[in-house]
Amino acid sequence: MDTQSLQAFLAVADNGSFSRAAEQLHLTQPAVSKRIAVLETQVDARLFDRIGRRVTLTEAGRVLLPRAREILMMVNDSRRALGNLAGAVGGSLTLATSHHIGLHRLPPLLKAYTRAHPEVRLDLHFLDSEEAYQGVLDGSLEIAVVTLAPHPHAQLEVVPVWIDRLCFVCAHDHPLARRTRLGLDELCDFDAVLPGPLTFTRGLIEARFEAAGLQLPVALSTNYLETLKMMTAIGLGWSLLPERLVADELHKLEVEQPPIHRPLGYLVHRNRTLSNATRAMLEQLESAREPDARSLTREIG
Repeated sequence: MDTQSLQAFLAVADNGSFSRAAEQLHLTQPAVSKRIAVLETQVDARLFDRIGRRVTLTEAGRVLLPRAREILMMVNDSRRALGNLAGAVGGSLTLATSHHIGLHRLPPLLKAYTRAHPEVRLDLHFLDSEEAYQGVLDGSLEIAVVTLAPHPHAQLEVVPVWIDRLCFVCAHDHPLARRTRLGLDELCDFDAVLPGPLTFTRGLIEARFEAAGLQLPVALSTNYLETLKMMTAIGLGWSLLPERLVADELHKLEVEQPPIHRPLGYLVHRNRTLSNATRAMLEQLESAREPDARSLTREIG
């Protein structure tokens, strides 16, 4: 099996489409189909079922999928290990981050990094934190800078860099804005606009309300915090937003609860050989770590 055929196999499996796989690999669709055909001949099994426009893995394809990821990870690790011997910081760095961190936390770090290491080609992906976690786990991403999960996977090295304090907010003309010293139960009388139900941030918020025996009255949800800020500002409901997002168009509510904090940081795979470019990025992130984040690391350890 050659690595190009395995790459084509993973691209089709991940995208569920030969055409989208071709776009991802910058190939023509016939070229992708040819690589899959070569691989199917080599393993003597059909790997995909093509029914109409749908492309799904066969049983043989499902068996091969995790092994293909492992093979390509080992090949790439070997290339990085050999490349690291030269000591130069260059090549490509595939980094994923959430939109919020990419807009509000990373810019000065990325600016310093690209100035210090102009030979590195930065391949930046904006993804939901949960998707980025999976990307690092399966080897498609070298590093992710995201909201950290409450219980990270054992194969990941997870390091907090910043701590976000989440604030209860509403529009200035919202009925809650006229009240002081609110309880969580009073918030439940009004609609909330919050991050999506499968996000790490939503999990932190739900845990606080569940501990008080309350159910969140969520009217609208989105994973984009800037969109939540807009929906809150026009009066669609109250929300919880990072303190640095709270501006003049929002009213900060006084809620009789300890603050909710969410850790932001980076993660890499423990079994992956890191390139010199990745190690240089980790040095930048380490230099930016806040004292509270360092304390959280000691608590985790």
